[in-house]
Amino acid sequence: MQLTYYPDTDSLYVDLSSKSSVDSREVSDGIVLDYDADGDLVGIDIDHASQKLEIKEIILRP
Repeated sequence: MQLTYYPDTDSLYVDLSSKSSVDSREVSDGIVLDYDADGDLVGIDIDHASQKLEIKEIILRP
């Protein structure tokens, strides 16, 4: 899994898989889920991330 924050657009992309996205669905205002050809979730795009998340600190737990 990889998190990428784009400060110029204030968006956060959560890459869950190395598979390519073939379908996207906006499930909430500015929250887009990306799916592969099998219908599996491969990524999450969050627009206006700093307004929706506390992105200054990320804590990873095993």
